[in-house]
Amino acid sequence: MIKNLIHNKAMKYNKKPKTLLIITGLILCIYGKLSAQETAVPSELTEKEFDKRMEWFGKAKLGIFIHWGIYAVNGVSESWSFFNNYLPYDEYMKQTEGFTAENYNPGEWVKLIKESGAQYTVITTKHHDGVALWDTKAGNLSARNSTPAGRDLIKPFVEEVRKQGLKLGFYYSLLDWSHPDYPNKTRTEKRYENDTARWKRFVRFNFDQLKELNRTWKPDLYWFDGDWEQSAEAWEAKSIVQMLRQDNPGVILNSRIQGYGDYATPEIGAPVVRPQHKYWELCMTMNDSWGYQSTDRNYKSANQLLRTFVDCLSMGGNLLLDIGPKADGTIPDEQKSILESFGRWISKHQEAIYDTRAGISKVHFNGYTTLNEKGDVLYLYLPYKPIGGVELKGIKNKIQRVWVVGNGSMLSFKEYNKPYWSQVPGNVYIDIPENVLDEEITILAVLLDSPVQLYTGVGNVIESN
Repeated sequence: MIKNLIHNKAMKYNKKPKTLLIITGLILCIYGKLSAQETAVPSELTEKEFDKRMEWFGKAKLGIFIHWGIYAVNGVSESWSFFNNYLPYDEYMKQTEGFTAENYNPGEWVKLIKESGAQYTVITTKHHDGVALWDTKAGNLSARNSTPAGRDLIKPFVEEVRKQGLKLGFYYSLLDWSHPDYPNKTRTEKRYENDTARWKRFVRFNFDQLKELNRTWKPDLYWFDGDWEQSAEAWEAKSIVQMLRQDNPGVILNSRIQGYGDYATPEIGAPVVRPQHKYWELCMTMNDSWGYQSTDRNYKSANQLLRTFVDCLSMGGNLLLDIGPKADGTIPDEQKSILESFGRWISKHQEAIYDTRAGISKVHFNGYTTLNEKGDVLYLYLPYKPIGGVELKGIKNKIQRVWVVGNGSMLSFKEYNKPYWSQVPGNVYIDIPENVLDEEITILAVLLDSPVQLYTGVGNVIESN
C-alpha cells in the first residue's frame, strides 16, 4: 500500500487520496482504497468461508453511521479543525466542557435507525482527537473523565442495538493526535521522529483500547480510520486483526487497516463503476459534514440520497448514511426527516432491496437495476416520471409479467423490432400509468422465464426471408 499519502479531509471532506496500484492488469481505482490483499479472499479462509463471514453484510444494504463527539459543541470539523490549524488545539479541546449528552436517549436513536430500514449501525467510539466515548481504562481522555456527560456513552447504545436486533459496528481511529506518544499533533507540528520507545507505548495503548472494546462488546464490525499515517508494520495491523478475531472470530473489518480489510470503503462520491472488491460500502453525509455543524444547512434531499442508495444497490454495494447528533445527544430534525423518508420507501419496497444483487448493464436499461438471488426477477428503479413508457433491450428471456413493487399493479408491455428471422431480441416497452408512481422512486419487477440472459451483439442483417 502506498505510504505517507497526504490526507486533506478539510477540502470538502475527501477522506484521503484513493488511488492505488493493485497489480498489473487491474484497473486503477479512484473511489476506494483497494490493495491486492483487499481484492482477494483472506488467505486463511476458503471463498465459501469468507462469503459466510460476509453474508449478513452483503444482505444488509443500508447502515447508519454516527459521528458524535466534542466537535458538536461548537460545530467544527471533527479533529481536522485543529490538525489543519483552523483553530488552536487548546481551543478545540475546550469543547469537552460543553459536551453534556444531557438529552441522549440511545433507545430513541436505535428505534429511528431501525425504522429507517437500516440493518446495521456504526458509531464513533473514538475519533482522531482521542476522546473516547466509552469508559476506557487505557487512558484518561474520555466522555466519562473529561466531559460533563460523566459516563460511558457506548454501553447503553450497544445494549439498545442488541435489544432491537441490529448489527453493531465500532468506528475506531488508529491514529490519535491527542496522545502524548503519537508522533503527529497537527499538520505542521510533530512531537517526535524516530523514537522507538514512544511509538511502542502508543501501539500498546491502541491494543489496550481495542481489547476493551472487543472483549466487552464483541461488535459485528470494526470501521477503522486513520491508517494512512503509518505502515501496516508500524500499526502491527496483522496482530491487531489476530487479536480481534481471537475473541471475536466472525467480526468484519473495513479496508482502512492497511490491506487486512474484508470490504472496500469509498467515501462521499458514489463510484461510477463498481469497485473491484466483491463487498463494498459507500459512506455518505446528509449535508457536507460528518459531525454536527449548525452552520451547515446544505442538506441533500431525501430523493437525492435515495437515488444514491439505489445506485449502490445496482452495483452490489451498501450505503452507510451518516448522522451527526448534537452535543446534548439530540438528532437534528433534518436528519430525522431523511431517515423517516428512507423508512417509508424501504418498507414499501423491501422485496427489491434486501435480497438483491447487482443488476444489468445500462446498455440494456437506461437506469438503475438489480436482480433477485436466482436472477429471474429484474428490478427497474425509476426516479422520474416516464414519458412514453420505459424500454428494455437485449433481454433474450421471455418476459412472464411485470408489476409495480409495493403496489401490486400488473403492467402491460409489448415487444417491437423482433422479426421472425432474427435472433436478436427486440425492444420491450412497458407502460406505466401515472397513478402507480411512487413519490420518490418507483420500482418495477420484471419476471423472466429463467435466470436473465443478455444479448450483447451488434445486430444482424436479413439473409433469408
